[in-house]
Amino acid sequence: MAGRYGAGIIFALCLLLSIAANAAPPEPRQPAWVELTPTQKRILAPVAGEWDGMSGVQRKKLVGVTRQYPKMSAEQQARVQTRLIEWARLTRQEREEAREKYQKLLQLPPEKRQAILKKWKEYQRLSEEERESLRRKSSEAIPPTVAN
Repeated sequence: MAGRYGAGIIFALCLLLSIAANAAPPEPRQPAWVELTPTQKRILAPVAGEWDGMSGVQRKKLVGVTRQYPKMSAEQQARVQTRLIEWARLTRQEREEAREKYQKLLQLPPEKRQAILKKWKEYQRLSEEERESLRRKSSEAIPPTVAN
C-alpha cells in the first residue's frame, strides 16, 4: 500500500513538472555574433568581443537597440555608441555592480527615482573640472576603510 502511495505521489509530481515545463516556452535562442547582420555588427561593434559570452537576455536587449537605432536622432545614436564603449571597458565585476545598482534603482519609489534622475542631469551639466572637484570631495568624505 505504501509503495503504491509513494509511486502515485512521484507520478503526480512528474506530471506537474512536465506541465510546468511545457507551460513556459523556452526563450528563443539569440543570435551569435556571426549571425548578426552587417548593420547590427556596425552598431554593436563596441561589444563584439563580449557578444558570444553574453546571456540571451542581454543579446535580446541589444538586438532591440539595433532595431530602434535607425529611428534615433544623431545625438541619441552617439549616446548609444558612447554607452556601449563604456560598457565594454568595464570589468566583469564592475558590470555586475552596475546591474545591481540598476536593480536597486528600479526598486525605489517613483519620486525617489525622479529625484535621483534630476540630480544626475544636474551633474551631467557640470564641467569636467566641477565633476572632478565633486569626486575629490566625495572620496575625501568616505573613510579609507569604506572606500577601498
